[in-house]
Amino acid sequence: MKKILFVASEGVPFIKTGGLADVVGSLPKELDKEYYDVRVIMPKYSCMKQDMKDKMEYVTHFYMDFHWKSEYVGVLQAEVDGIKFYFVDNEGFFTSDKPYTDDPMFEITRFAFFSKAVLSVLPAIDFHPDLIHCHDWQTGLVPVYLKERFAGGEFFQGIKTVMTIHNLKFQGKWNVRDVEDITGLSGYYFTPDKLEAYKDANLLKGGLVYADAITTVSPTYAEEIKTQFYGEGLDGLMNARSHDLRGIINGIDYTDFSPDNDKKIPQPYTVDNFRKLKVKNKLALQKELGLKVDEKCFMIGIVSRLTDQKGFDLIAYVLEEILSLDAIQMVVLGTGEERYENMFRYFDWKYNDKISANIYYSDELSHKIYASSDAFLMPSLFEPCGLSQLMSLRYGTLPIVRETGGLKDTVEPYNEFEGTGTGFTFANYNAHEMMHSIRYAEQVYYDKRLEWNKMVERAMRADFSWAQSAAKYQEMYDWLIG
Repeated sequence: MKKILFVASEGVPFIKTGGLADVVGSLPKELDKEYYDVRVIMPKYSCMKQDMKDKMEYVTHFYMDFHWKSEYVGVLQAEVDGIKFYFVDNEGFFTSDKPYTDDPMFEITRFAFFSKAVLSVLPAIDFHPDLIHCHDWQTGLVPVYLKERFAGGEFFQGIKTVMTIHNLKFQGKWNVRDVEDITGLSGYYFTPDKLEAYKDANLLKGGLVYADAITTVSPTYAEEIKTQFYGEGLDGLMNARSHDLRGIINGIDYTDFSPDNDKKIPQPYTVDNFRKLKVKNKLALQKELGLKVDEKCFMIGIVSRLTDQKGFDLIAYVLEEILSLDAIQMVVLGTGEERYENMFRYFDWKYNDKISANIYYSDELSHKIYASSDAFLMPSLFEPCGLSQLMSLRYGTLPIVRETGGLKDTVEPYNEFEGTGTGFTFANYNAHEMMHSIRYAEQVYYDKRLEWNKMVERAMRADFSWAQSAAKYQEMYDWLIG
């Protein structure tokens, strides 16, 4: 049996801030348990919910040399859905109100500690992985430490590593002198062909240089990050390692996102009966949010962080025009940059029967928006994978997206001549091009209802479950482990 260890800074169901946690929580469950013993290790944050902490059992503890001190390393474990999770405990590093802090040097220090602790824990729990699968910059030092101080230990011989980029924008950068001091790595490692990039130490770069293989979360993003625009300064390295780089699209958990038995929506429905039943969710949401109750009105949903990356500067440019002229409703859920939060509050006040701004996050409301809306707007500047468009497809809510990263890989543009497609797309990062796509979707919805419903059916039948992605990860594991 092949042994795989996932190393990550977050994972469902224990702690989540974004899509990384969904991958870490969902992918191990889908890997073939006959052939793979998959386990997960992450920090034990004080801000984890108590019911999650109650699942954990003490395993062992020891002390480890780190940053000129002897640091406590506690190890706990819990089992969920047949997967064993381990937790690295150190109150000095992992006591905080939320998983990540706003202090970049502290973040570098605590995740350098975590990376070293992960490797130190393995002999203590008697688990020798054939492969360690690292996720994002917080685990970038695992492949580095494995090749450096742990390489001489017999226990660590033959362990392969994979580095997965969930978002290349976040790299874990700080000045070389401090990182050298914190990590204990010698100056040999802080050169432009290793951890140094543009005169800073870069933890993600370290992982990308020393890992045996690199993945990212969609095939298109894997190509995009080789270019200067998307490469975030590491496009040269991505090109140099292009033979070891592959893009594997994320999936979603079809037990959590399933319109036929979703307890969070008023009216469950299936691909066979959505024509009659899906609209009941729209009517219920219109009443709940104080919008004009009209089952025929074209409703656009947005569930997102309200940031430039997600394309809200485009929306800001044309929102007044769309709301004042078009027969649409818009439901927004999310938090982010203050200017976008206030923009949606203003338009909610001005067009209160046409737009509902919900400037917070609610899992239950997000499910209602996926189930109730006719279309889902996601005009991202860049999108490594994106999960919201997969959820909207699952619920028969047609995505309107920009052709970038995972959005391009998962949403097939509507072709009225061939009768194909699962949504509406536009290529350039341009507000009026986006508006044209919105109005084209609106026109099809109002004037070609039969075509619209056929598209909804195709969207709901598309398979973006984890089973598809898991098979591709297994192929890579087998290639690396042999």
